[in-house]
Amino acid sequence: MSSTSTQAPGFNHRRAIKAGFAAMVGTTVEWYDFYVYATAAALIFPHVFFPEADPAMGVLASFATYAVAFFVRPLGGIIFGHIGDKLGRKPALTITLLLMGVATVLVGCLPGYNTIGIWAPILLILLRVCQGLAVGGEWGGASLMAVESAPEKYKTFYGGFTQLGNPLGALLSSGAFWLLALLGDDALREWGWRIPFLFSVVLIGVGIWVRYAVEETPVFEAKVEGQEQSTPVLFALKNNWFPILMGIGMVAVASGGYYIATAFVQSYATSPEVGLPAVVIVGAMAIASLFETIVTLPLAWLGDKIGPKVLMYIGIASSFVLVLPLILSIQNHSVTMIYLFVTLIRVAMSGTWAPLSALMAQMFRPQSRYTSMSLSYGLGAAIFGGLSPVIASALMLATGSIWSVVALYGVLALIAWVSTWFAPQHSDLAPVTGSFNARLDTTTVTTPEGK
Repeated sequence: MSSTSTQAPGFNHRRAIKAGFAAMVGTTVEWYDFYVYATAAALIFPHVFFPEADPAMGVLASFATYAVAFFVRPLGGIIFGHIGDKLGRKPALTITLLLMGVATVLVGCLPGYNTIGIWAPILLILLRVCQGLAVGGEWGGASLMAVESAPEKYKTFYGGFTQLGNPLGALLSSGAFWLLALLGDDALREWGWRIPFLFSVVLIGVGIWVRYAVEETPVFEAKVEGQEQSTPVLFALKNNWFPILMGIGMVAVASGGYYIATAFVQSYATSPEVGLPAVVIVGAMAIASLFETIVTLPLAWLGDKIGPKVLMYIGIASSFVLVLPLILSIQNHSVTMIYLFVTLIRVAMSGTWAPLSALMAQMFRPQSRYTSMSLSYGLGAAIFGGLSPVIASALMLATGSIWSVVALYGVLALIAWVSTWFAPQHSDLAPVTGSFNARLDTTTVTTPEGK
């Protein structure tokens, strides 16, 4: 195990704050773009891109285009993970930011089905693929930018800066649609929905400017000095296959459960069967995103105190318990209770999200950490995040009961709990000095229930 003095030159709070802020800004832009699409998929795209379909099938088709991005995430993780593990975190993250932003702006310019026919959904899917490739390479690199620059005892806290980008992006997205929904459903569906997509061009410029000044991480600097690089994806599949599998399962609630509680819930609440106005549920999502933003860093700090795995267990269990009152409040059209329980379940889910960067970064060896993290999270997001809204909608069509969706959430919670329990945790990221092979040999691993 390395000494504190060995780590001091590279791992310090000043460097960690700078890296954490850059990670937060970049992921905010990425997740804003992603959630703008998710919100539009639930509220707008069935009418704009699938107007001739049955309403229920139109929603299902819209969520299918939404899911496409999740299935190309692993490919994005391999492509940008290779760049990030071979050339550095910075160049990979710059490319992902540009790719995501350009695709989002083009969605905002895309004519609807009534204008160009079948080409409208085809082009929509192609742009969604670009978004998926970008976000597949973004999260792992941004997480490493923050965690690999942090002192050992504060890795969960600084990793929380990356996680903060998710609720901030959701807040900006929900807030934008909330304001536009005040204009009325007709204005929102005809032209208002395009504004949040076009606004992404401003956020891209801010993100590139912030990331330009950030330093490369000390772990990557130490890894590349005098070391022969292997092919990252081959090293990951050969040496990191077990933690990759556990990482896939760990995001079952953080990704799959999250999209049930956001994208699916918005669609369900505004469906003809329930009939809530869009402004109610979108407003609730905006308020929830605000509170999620507020609690993310305090929860990440708590994760360093009680252990990130303990925080994960609390988040998994409490979010599942809150699904029942959330559904009941929507069915009863109780606006106050809807705002309350949408917020509470998002706060609970923050317990599964805030520690994720640090947990997953410390599951993998430095040689292919970017690729391994991106593969693990990308595959988990594809399986759970991409399919959950589609499966939930299909269950509703097949059973006619919302409780089948609650059961689905319970399965996701069980998978996340078991995977977190068995996920290995390296007690130390790589020190700045010393041979690479020696760092791999001397890195210790805690038991599954440890921090």
